[in-house]
Amino acid sequence: MPPTTLLPFTAPGINRKSVNNSSVLINRPAFRLTEKFLLLLVFSGFITLCFGAIFFLPDSSKLLSGVFFHSQPASVSGSGPKLDSREFEADKLNRIREDHEKALREAKDTLQKLPDEIKQDIKEQKEKVAQDSVNKKEGAPRLPSVVFRKPVGATGREPNDPETRDRQAKIKEMMKHAWENYKRHAWGSNELKPLSKQHHSSSLFGNIQGATIVDALDTLYIMGMHDEFNEAKEWIEKNLDFNVHAEVSVFEVNIRFVGGLLSAYYLSGEEVFRTKAVELGEKLLPAFNTPTGIPWALLNIKSGIGRNWPWASGGSSILAEFGTLHLEFMHLSQLSGNPVFAEKMMNIRKVLNRLDKPQGLYPNYLNPNSGQWGQHHVSVGGLGDSFYEYLLKAWLMSDKTDEEARKMYYDAVQAIETHLIRKSNGGLKYIAEWKGGLLEHKMGHLTCFAGGMFALGADGAPEERSGHHMELAAEIARTCHESYDRSATKLGPEAFRFDGGVEAIATRQNEKYYILRPEVIETHMYMWRLTHDPKYRQWGWEAVQALEKTCRVAAGYSGIRDVYSSQPTHDDVQQSFFLAETLKYLYLMFSDDDLLPLDHWIFNSEAHPLPIIRKAS
Repeated sequence: MPPTTLLPFTAPGINRKSVNNSSVLINRPAFRLTEKFLLLLVFSGFITLCFGAIFFLPDSSKLLSGVFFHSQPASVSGSGPKLDSREFEADKLNRIREDHEKALREAKDTLQKLPDEIKQDIKEQKEKVAQDSVNKKEGAPRLPSVVFRKPVGATGREPNDPETRDRQAKIKEMMKHAWENYKRHAWGSNELKPLSKQHHSSSLFGNIQGATIVDALDTLYIMGMHDEFNEAKEWIEKNLDFNVHAEVSVFEVNIRFVGGLLSAYYLSGEEVFRTKAVELGEKLLPAFNTPTGIPWALLNIKSGIGRNWPWASGGSSILAEFGTLHLEFMHLSQLSGNPVFAEKMMNIRKVLNRLDKPQGLYPNYLNPNSGQWGQHHVSVGGLGDSFYEYLLKAWLMSDKTDEEARKMYYDAVQAIETHLIRKSNGGLKYIAEWKGGLLEHKMGHLTCFAGGMFALGADGAPEERSGHHMELAAEIARTCHESYDRSATKLGPEAFRFDGGVEAIATRQNEKYYILRPEVIETHMYMWRLTHDPKYRQWGWEAVQALEKTCRVAAGYSGIRDVYSSQPTHDDVQQSFFLAETLKYLYLMFSDDDLLPLDHWIFNSEAHPLPIIRKAS
């Protein structure tokens, strides 16, 4: 029993009102010997009185055995021996005496502590009760205790160079503009419609809300926007709800919500983010209930029923979707202590490694029922892109211990270079798409991430190939920059072609739009970090200027419908990934390398940084 409850009986000079003020206990010096004796005496008598009264109540044996000792009632029939009633009563008295003595020892130990120690004990008990309360809420997982250690490079300092510092400040101002208008016009919803000044909803998230809030968390944190970060955290604590009866995209919810929550936890140490990430991860697990363990693309997270996109090659799962879960799920096992997340990932590896690969390539479609490839369509852009990214990053995130991922990545790159990479008449290298053995000479904006991927993986390539991988990365970066430079807006189209006498230009109307995508800027950021060639910062700054001129509107940022138009119309959507990826990569490009250093952090496909899982020493 805490000593505060004893004071009314032993300190006549203090009235009850003052006892209820905890400052009396904290400010009072250590108890004198006589006071300790009186406290122990009163406490002993009180305990004896309580237990004695209970013991002598009518039918007290049932009360004691059923409530205090949780004993099972004696069986009326059976072969077991019956206890003598005197032995039973003696046993109860012994237990009462032991509990009494234990309570006295605890009270004595408490009274011998210094006031500051008592205060700390009370604080720890309050924190434990609060955490238990969080864990008892519907769907909240029980998690093992972890000691949070501030990671390397979670925050940075201002660049020394004045021009770089000014450019970094400009990008932070862009983030403020995007965030404040989302907060003003669409707070709590998924995304903002900046021209209509209202919320935008996407079926990708079902009824889960707050995509922009979760996606922006780590960008707010690394930019030092702590007030905004804290208001986002408060919204998540009170409002982020995964108990919704609707279909979600497993891929999108994983990279944006699970990835965003994991990253926010690793940067800040705030427990709510770990709890929410694991809770959501558990709700995604029914997606893996297929004959092969290859997950469905869509999942009703309330009912646990999954299915695939109806257009995806005879009910197939998509390579870039089931192949872009590994980083997040390995960290979910790390933080939850539950190996099931990692086991799901390793099963996907087993299925893939059993299959023959046409020309060493991975088709974009895999049937989760039969475990066989669907249509033989291969792309390093949409439908395939982040599968290759996650092979490399799985190896890097494992502290380079996942040799299986390493081999799969470098074998895949070799096949891509042999069968998909071509050079235009004008000398631009590009990555074509492969359809049943025939090449389509187009390259998507999504494919432009590959320049950064090749650069990041160059150091781990076989020694004789390392320089070649870096050269390949530089050539892809140049081609993607050209796709921006050859448009009227200096922003790149959704896809561009190398046929019919054109190079790095979109020829179809439905490929001319730009929706605030980050992939070209992502490659520029990696190339800057790994080479420090100033042209990459310059190309990044040109993108900033184009975004400000063309995509900035009064209430945020909007995509455009035609990058080749001198007066393009806007699509009226501020994508959540603009805050998560585009602005983050720009900010990092104009920051020192010790902010989220690449030898300590791995970015998921939504640019959420996750720490490398260090091997046991």
